[in-house]
Amino acid sequence: MTQNQELALHHRIQTKLLASLNLRSEESDRTWLMLAFYTLTSIGLRWAEDSTVAMFIDQYGSRWLPWIYIASAMLGMLLVFLYSRLQKLFSLRWVIAFLAPCMLLPLVLLCLSLEYSSLAVISIFLLRLWVDGFYILNDLNTSIAANQLFNIREIKRAYPIVSSGIIIADIFGGFSLPLLLSIFGLKNIILVSVISILLGASILLYLSQKYRSYFPESARKTKTTVPISTRHLSTPIKRYSRLLFAFFALLQIIWVLVDFQYLTQLEQSFSNIQIASFLGIFGGITGLCELLMQLFVSSRFIEKFGVFFAIASLPVTVAVFLPITLIVTDIFPITQNFHFFWGLVFVKFLDELLRYTLVIGSSPLLFQPIPERIRNYVQTLSGGIAESFGAGFAGLIIVVSLLLVSQFNLSVNLENWLLVGISIGIAIACLALLWILRSHYVNLLVLSAGQGQLGDGDFDVRLLKQAVVKALKENSSELDKRSYVELLTKIDPVGAGEILAPLVVNLPVDLQKFCLEAILAGETNASYLPQIRSLLKVSYQETSPEIFALALRYVWLAETNPDLNQLEQFLQPQQHSLIRATAASLLLRQGTPKQKVDATKCLQVMLRSIQERDRINAVKALNSSIYLQTLRLEIPDLLQDESLRVRCAVLEMIAATRLEDYYPALFAGLNYRSTRLTAMECLVKLDSEVLPTLINVATNLYKPEVVRKYAWRAISQIPGTETIDILWDNLETSRGVNRDYILHSLLKRHQKEGISNFENKSYESKVEKLVEEELRFLGEVYSAYVDLKQQEHQYTQYLGEKSYELIKTNQSKQEVSEICQILQQSLLILEADVRERLLLLLKLVYPLEKMQAASFNLRSTSPANLARGLEILEHTVTFECKPVLLNILDKREPSKKLREVVEAKIVEYQQMEIRHRTRKLLTFDKELSDWSLACCFHFAQAAHIRLNISEILTSLRHPTVFVREAAICYLNTASPRILLELLPQLEDDPHPVIASQVRELLKTHKQYSHN
Repeated sequence: MTQNQELALHHRIQTKLLASLNLRSEESDRTWLMLAFYTLTSIGLRWAEDSTVAMFIDQYGSRWLPWIYIASAMLGMLLVFLYSRLQKLFSLRWVIAFLAPCMLLPLVLLCLSLEYSSLAVISIFLLRLWVDGFYILNDLNTSIAANQLFNIREIKRAYPIVSSGIIIADIFGGFSLPLLLSIFGLKNIILVSVISILLGASILLYLSQKYRSYFPESARKTKTTVPISTRHLSTPIKRYSRLLFAFFALLQIIWVLVDFQYLTQLEQSFSNIQIASFLGIFGGITGLCELLMQLFVSSRFIEKFGVFFAIASLPVTVAVFLPITLIVTDIFPITQNFHFFWGLVFVKFLDELLRYTLVIGSSPLLFQPIPERIRNYVQTLSGGIAESFGAGFAGLIIVVSLLLVSQFNLSVNLENWLLVGISIGIAIACLALLWILRSHYVNLLVLSAGQGQLGDGDFDVRLLKQAVVKALKENSSELDKRSYVELLTKIDPVGAGEILAPLVVNLPVDLQKFCLEAILAGETNASYLPQIRSLLKVSYQETSPEIFALALRYVWLAETNPDLNQLEQFLQPQQHSLIRATAASLLLRQGTPKQKVDATKCLQVMLRSIQERDRINAVKALNSSIYLQTLRLEIPDLLQDESLRVRCAVLEMIAATRLEDYYPALFAGLNYRSTRLTAMECLVKLDSEVLPTLINVATNLYKPEVVRKYAWRAISQIPGTETIDILWDNLETSRGVNRDYILHSLLKRHQKEGISNFENKSYESKVEKLVEEELRFLGEVYSAYVDLKQQEHQYTQYLGEKSYELIKTNQSKQEVSEICQILQQSLLILEADVRERLLLLLKLVYPLEKMQAASFNLRSTSPANLARGLEILEHTVTFECKPVLLNILDKREPSKKLREVVEAKIVEYQQMEIRHRTRKLLTFDKELSDWSLACCFHFAQAAHIRLNISEILTSLRHPTVFVREAAICYLNTASPRILLELLPQLEDDPHPVIASQVRELLKTHKQYSHN
């Protein structure tokens, strides 16, 4: 076997091993080092714990255990407090690395003091305390180190493997303890454990040096100033931290209660040496089961069912299996006399099995929503101190229970059932707290992503009007006053005039214009005439023509019997063009026949004026005209006006006066960038009158993409439930980028009308089908990418060896390879587009703020942010295809994503030859992006792949120019005869690039035919 073959074999074995462990290559080194550290440290602690427990029970008995729990809690809280202070004084990297050596020194001294009989009694008590404290700090240290080394998604896969170190320690330490007892004796086991702990500490020191970039270099300082975003998060974090504290305290209470009852039964059944041996063998058997579960079940269970379901398994077991086990063991004669012993051994087994697999593997995830700068601090308090507090509180519970038993002379059986009942009650409380914790977990993830949004509030219109009046009368800035007026016109457009009319005279000029427009937008009211007429008493040179014209329009529209003769003076040429046009439009609307003739002549002169301002003002004045009469003849010339502003004004006039004959001009305006936005706004004003035509334009695949995009936007802005139904119906039948346009339009409509996504449950099944449809298409994209990547080299070699006599344009192997790589890159870009489309679909049925937070983080280049976005989706999305969806949205190799889609039976994958795969890819022409479609044709041309004539002809009519160009290039190579027949039809292509290409090809073919 060659060296390359050996490397390939090693790589395949490593890949399969990592896949079986649900681990990824980029996180494997960190995982194995953490596992080695935690295993060696836990082995030493296991030996120390079992030996000290045996010595303590022999010296004091199980009745003293509650006092150990209370004293251990006090010591644990003190040690955790000191550990937290050390993080403020030293770099976290050094605190983590040198914790174990510092904790070992008192352990060694206490062990040596056992040789002195005067110190032995107190030393045994202190040893038991110190080992418990060491356990608390070691678990906390490991959890904090893991949170630094892994992000929220990596830790789901890696930490269950890391935490299996304690399981391996149970197996090795448990089975080896009887042998070590026979060799070294009970008192010397602790010195043996020191060696194992030091080896583990050295590995952690190496790991902290190798991955030093994952740890903050400076000590954590208390900041005096808090940013606004932090203040925004502080209340949810405090609430979440308190819940975490209570939860971990309850978990520890459960452990202490079960452990006390378990050790009490051991004391009643065995001697001290037998207790140590039983603990070792029991730990070994339990550890073996834990290891099997950890390697093959735990990480997959957490990833599939989530962190909260995994953690809930422990309190559920205690609440359900503890009473059932005791009742069942009491039924069978073989276990009847020792039913509490065997029942508690079984429950202790389940407690250890779940605690050191699912619970320990999941618990660091609970701290991930907390911002990184304070995460370690919160983890120290909510993790370490909470466990110590829980142990102390459990000790008090046991002491009180024992006092009650002695006070009322209860039997041993009743004493046991009392503690069992307390354990069940604590487990139920733990489950209830976990349910509350889950909602806070997701909310904090969203807030920490910085994408939470405030929803629209309910406004008290009366109070709002009072605030507007106060703001307009005060000496506040013009910007603030404008904001109040905008808000008022949005909330109460009809009643805005009642507030604004009395105040408009005393406002600044710019704000006067804005207020007059707002008043005119509502209904005219004669009661406001005195205030508005006062604006006409001032010359327009002193104010502005715009204000004078607006006031003129309002006065003559609001009066019941207006004196139209006064308007004739404003038709004189010396008047400003805007005032002339306004007066003319009013006379056309209300004047006598003679006045209408004069007004028409005035407007005709203005429409034909060489001054752009005159033409614009004249066209704008026609917006309010009812009958245009002979002025309609001017519209065709105005639509071709050299001024963009004139053309846009004409489009607005067509919509305002509803000139059906000129509606095609509005649709034509969508084709040009300069008039596109104006044309769309005009079409929206026409409401359902143009809806059928808009749908035809939006669904016409041969229309330019940008035209279809703005057509969908226009449809979405037309009010009424009919348009929402149209959007949903077309969403299901559309494909590719057309679906993107509909999604954007639909989401904007929902936001505008305040439609909650929770109200869209009727659409949830539709969206789920669309998501599965997109996943199937992605499966085809991944299949094409994998086949192209794997066969690229072989196919180019094949092309180099094969002779193509019929095809004169030959490509070099290098060129074919480069085009193939470009096609692969276009597929990756296409995949990114589809991923964005999936997020848009999710926004339709799930809370928008959560989806926006997830989208924001998923677009980030930071692995930590990406993991946070995936975590938000995991706790929000409820589709059956959620596991596949999360893998698709993760940053992984296309081949791995393809495997996930295939395993979920969304698509079937069979490797195809490149030519077959390219043909199949082109069958998804509606789903493919324009660039991917063009790349397919270029690759087919270079690789000499024959395509179906129907696909080629369809692409020759494609709205995107470079797709048509690619199809022509392919046809020129693959079938020049057919292209020659089609060239005369292609000469009329509107795009100059295609027209030039066709002319060159015609010229070339003519020269070839002459020769």
